[in-house]
Amino acid sequence: MRTLLDRLYFAGVCLAGACIVAICLVITAQIGFNIAARLGGAAWSYTIPSYADFCGYFLSTASFMALAYTLRSGAHIRVGLVVQRLPDALRWGAELAALAVGAAFAVYGTFWGARLLEESWRYNDKSTGIVAIPIWMPQSFMVAGLALLALAFVDTLLESLRARGPILTDEGIE
Repeated sequence: MRTLLDRLYFAGVCLAGACIVAICLVITAQIGFNIAARLGGAAWSYTIPSYADFCGYFLSTASFMALAYTLRSGAHIRVGLVVQRLPDALRWGAELAALAVGAAFAVYGTFWGARLLEESWRYNDKSTGIVAIPIWMPQSFMVAGLALLALAFVDTLLESLRARGPILTDEGIE
């Protein structure tokens, strides 16, 4: 089960990385078109329709899909200065409380994000750009990323309970 979950978290961060690369490619292409138009005149004037919308959707996907992996690898910003100085019993209690609160917020966000996605699907909401994209498409990646984060919080909470002591370090899970 551990291998499956770690692969799932890694797949999410790989998708996030691919979205960052896609943002770079789209923005670079649009800049190239702008340079070509300035050098070659109006005959070379091209634009990528709704490129800013697409980059926004890629950014949203990258942000949400990377959350679970960054939690498990210790890359999230945490208040370690105080927690690391606590005795192990208090540190473990603080860790359990933080993981439980994080899991609750992630589940809450997943639930309401899924409700929003369902509403967008039902009403067939579309983006307002030149290219009308059904809004449920980018929202589905947001909800998937939140669900993956909720899973990672619960997974880490259970792992900490099984270890009967603190497991989170600045480098990730012990």
